[in-house]
Amino acid sequence: MARILVVDDDSGIRDVLIETLAVTGYTVAGAESGQAAMDRLARQGFDLVLTDLVMPGISGLELLRWIKESELESEVIVLTGHAEVPTAVEAMRLGAYHYLAKPCNDAELRELVAKAVEKTALRRENVHLKGVITRRDPPPVVVGESQAIRQLLAAAERAALTDSSVLIQGETGTGKELIARTVHLRSPRADRPFISVNCAAMPDPLLESEFFGHTKGAFTGAVVTKVGLFEAADGGTLFLDEIGEMSAAMQVRLLRTLDSGEVRRVGTERTVHVNVRIVAATAKDLEREIAEHRFRADLYYRISTMILRLPPLRERRSDIPPLVHHFAGRPRRGRRPLNFSPAALERLVRYAWPGNVRELQNVIERLQLLNEGGEIRPEDLPAEIRATPAQGPDDPTRLSLAEVERLHVQRVLRATEWNKSQAARVLRVDIKTLNKKIHDDGITRD
Repeated sequence: MARILVVDDDSGIRDVLIETLAVTGYTVAGAESGQAAMDRLARQGFDLVLTDLVMPGISGLELLRWIKESELESEVIVLTGHAEVPTAVEAMRLGAYHYLAKPCNDAELRELVAKAVEKTALRRENVHLKGVITRRDPPPVVVGESQAIRQLLAAAERAALTDSSVLIQGETGTGKELIARTVHLRSPRADRPFISVNCAAMPDPLLESEFFGHTKGAFTGAVVTKVGLFEAADGGTLFLDEIGEMSAAMQVRLLRTLDSGEVRRVGTERTVHVNVRIVAATAKDLEREIAEHRFRADLYYRISTMILRLPPLRERRSDIPPLVHHFAGRPRRGRRPLNFSPAALERLVRYAWPGNVRELQNVIERLQLLNEGGEIRPEDLPAEIRATPAQGPDDPTRLSLAEVERLHVQRVLRATEWNKSQAARVLRVDIKTLNKKIHDDGITRD
């Protein structure tokens, strides 16, 4: 069932909207502010965001702009008072699906929400069965030079040379799909489709239809024959994200397909042979899931010929500065790239990043939304990052500011093959400052 996020600083209105939509059968969550909504959206996907326009801090209009600039799949419906209709019209211009005047009529709310959710579903299907299938993706950029990332990329290169199944393990937001795309684009299947499906996002009947397709009239609503993702990915790679969330029944059906290499559309007895490489990903400990009888051992062995572990960001803090500069250096609709003061960068390095790289990207994009360029200082950072405790002398996982700066300068010089003019432009300093940094920190060409 579709997931909806309701954003309103008025808890009474928010609770009524959540209850009204939950009774209809949707999975509904709430956020009390625009910032809370951004945090939630950075960590999980929603089909629809229902947001008030006027809120303290980040307004509904700013939230809408952020959603569109971040290229999230969520449709947005804005809630408005009668005096705010011109702003609601502006929201439509920025890409909102529609607006509703408060107080909302329940029937009108349900009808509009159903249409918005349907639009999201149709767009996703179009991406799967048209854009993703025919488009050759550009090589993905994996930012980071920590030992953990270098080892991971080396393992991914080895995996790409085989046709074996790959299981990518890592916390939410670490970039598992990015690694899956890397494996695909380095493999002999690179010119064939790479298709991604989130196993946690759909109930069994819909997931079965997505995987295997269906014939016209196979069930109520099946008005046309649909090609499944296995057939669409023939010759290429099928990425099964969050495979640990798959139901027992779907695990059986998937295992049967992987063993036989054949799929059968819902509504027919005819089978079709497919040649698909499986790359799966999970944030769960599948061995524990097996021990607790929630995941099939035979399916686990089928999908885990090679295992890649993607470490959380807190275990590779030296990658945080280059990631910050990577995200901050992207111009966004006329906004200038951001610069970070050394003190602000140190706070970012110290923070634990429970949402990993996705949360870091969200924070940088939020700062771009709220700042018109210039230097970001510690007081500009979100409260949870400002509140990070000071570095402890006994904690070897923490880096000092000097270490952070030295590592980043070293990486930029290596990436530019010690072209100091180019490195100075990347670091946004003059060559004199760069030379002093090289001399003072004892940075040598290795």
